[in-house]
Amino acid sequence: MEDPKLSRGNGLWKQIVMRSGVVTIGVIVLVLIGLALGWRAHTKGRFALLKKELKQTDAERAPLPPRPGGQDPLVLERASIEGGAIPEFLSATLLPGRGLNVLQITALLPKKGEVSLLESPSLEDATKSMSGTGDDANGAASLTAGGAIEAPWAGNIFGPASDDSLNAAWEKGSLHLPASQKNGATAVATGGLLLGRKSFSSALNAMPDGGEAAAVYEAEDFGGHWPSHTRISSTVQLSSRTIEMKVVATNTGNEPEPMGIGWRPKFAILNDDRGQVTLRLPSVTREEIRDPHTGVPSGRLLPVEKTEYDFSSHSGSILGNLSLNDTFVHLKQAALDSGPVAELRDPVNNYGLRITMLSASIKAVHVESPNDAHFVLLEPRFNYDDPFGREWPKEENTGMAMLQPGQSVQLRIRLEIFPLTSATGNHP
Repeated sequence: MEDPKLSRGNGLWKQIVMRSGVVTIGVIVLVLIGLALGWRAHTKGRFALLKKELKQTDAERAPLPPRPGGQDPLVLERASIEGGAIPEFLSATLLPGRGLNVLQITALLPKKGEVSLLESPSLEDATKSMSGTGDDANGAASLTAGGAIEAPWAGNIFGPASDDSLNAAWEKGSLHLPASQKNGATAVATGGLLLGRKSFSSALNAMPDGGEAAAVYEAEDFGGHWPSHTRISSTVQLSSRTIEMKVVATNTGNEPEPMGIGWRPKFAILNDDRGQVTLRLPSVTREEIRDPHTGVPSGRLLPVEKTEYDFSSHSGSILGNLSLNDTFVHLKQAALDSGPVAELRDPVNNYGLRITMLSASIKAVHVESPNDAHFVLLEPRFNYDDPFGREWPKEENTGMAMLQPGQSVQLRIRLEIFPLTSATGNHP
C-alpha cells in the first residue's frame, strides 16, 4: 500500500509544477529549439543559392534583348472564343518606351486565320529603327510604323526655319520646335513631342476577355519646347470585338497651354489590292493644300460632295487609284452612332474596321494612302494642319484645346472589327 504521506507529497508537487507553468515553458523551449534548427538549415540553403547567384559572371547571365525606348513592350492577348466564325481581335503590342505606340494588332479572320492588321516591322526591326539617334532623334521613326500617339499636337506645324528648329507663333507667345524637315526658309515639325518618350510608369491588367494596358508620361515642358508642364496618361483596352483607347493630357504647370492629340494607325491592305477596299469618312470638307511639295495648307476648306474625295456615303467609296494625303474636317455624326465614324471595308477578306470618335475634341481625320501603297492611314485628331497658322480665318476653330493649370482634355476612340456578311451571306 502506498504511503499516505508520499501520496500527499506527490500531489502537492504536481500542483506546484502545474501552477508554476514549468511544463508549459519546457514545451515552448523545445519547440523554439526545433524552429531554430529548421531556420538555420533553411538559411544555409538560401545563402548557398545567393552565393551561387553572386558567383555567376556577366557572361553566364542571359542579356535581355533590346527594346524600343529601352522598355519592354506591353502585350495584350486573348484566346479566340468564336472559333473562327466571325472576325475577332487576338492581341495588341504597345511600346511604353515610345509614347505607347500601338506597334501591332492581330486578329483572327474566317478562312484567313491570324493576320496582322497594321503595317509594321517586327519588334526586333522596330528596335533597330527606333534608336533615338540620327533621323529618329525626335522619335520620327514612330510615325512610320504601327499607330503612334501624337501630343501636344498632331500632324504638321509650319514656321520660319532656324537651324534645326522652327518658330511658330501662337496667341500667347512663340513656340520653338524641333524641325522634321526644311523647305527653303520654311520648316515643318511633325507628330508632336511624345513619339520617342519613355513612360514614367506602366502596367498590364488582365480582364475576363482580354486586358488593359496603361502608361503615364511626365512630359513636363517637353524638353523646353512647350509652355507649362504636361502629364499624359494613356490606356488601351482589348476585347474580342473592340479596342478602346483613351489619352488624357493634364496641365500640371502654372501657365496656360495649347493641346492637340492624335492617333495615326497604318492599317494594312491584306490582299495588296486597294482597288477592292472601301473607305467611309464622316466629312464632306477637306483642307486645301497650297503647295503639295511642302504640305502647307492655304487656309481654305473645299467641299468634296460628288468629287473623287467624297467618302461620306454610309457604304463608303472604293479607293481605286486615288492617292490620298488629306485632312478632312467639320466631322458629322450619324443619328445612331456614338460619334463621327470612319470605316475601312475589305470585301475580299469579309471584314471591316470601324473607328468611332467618342471625344468632342476630335475635329479632324487625316488620311494617307499613296496609290502604290499597301496601307491606309486613318488618323483621328484634335487639330487641323498648321493650327496656329495665319492662313486660317480667325473664326475657324482649328482644333487646339486651351488648358488652364489643372485642366485636362482627352482623346477617346473605339476601334471595332466586324464581318461584312453573315455566315449565310447576308449583311449583318
